[in-house]
Amino acid sequence: MSSIANVVAFDGAAAPVSHTLVPISVTRDASGVEALWREVLASVPEYAQVRLTMKMAKSKSGVYRCEVRVVVPVMEAVLNQNAAGYTAAPKVAYENTLFLTAFFHQRSTVTDRRLARQILVNLLNNVSTTVAAATAGPAPELIDQLVSPT
Repeated sequence: MSSIANVVAFDGAAAPVSHTLVPISVTRDASGVEALWREVLASVPEYAQVRLTMKMAKSKSGVYRCEVRVVVPVMEAVLNQNAAGYTAAPKVAYENTLFLTAFFHQRSTVTDRRLARQILVNLLNNVSTTVAAATAGPAPELIDQLVSPT
């Protein structure tokens, strides 16, 4: 199994910004494994930081359920102060959440799973040329190899 490590991802801003997500925890129980990463910025409250979770579980029927979830909190803008000169601290206005849930039969192979994942990735990225599939990193390992971080 792969060891949980930092994950670096760029956002979709006009000038892309790198986000480093730090491992927070790995939880195991009867239902499966869940790994959590969070961005750790000194100037942003913990609850307002980008989060990544990955989960893997195997059903009684032998079907694997793999989930990758990204949550991006959006802070409200505080512009004014009250008559006493107090400005309230900003709070999270809302969260944008995206997730991929994949279901794989126990008879599926690494190649089967990688092919399905890469088709989805190419559709999301509007890729219409030949692109080699990523084979390393926590998401490809979870989906392709059914390996969860430890």
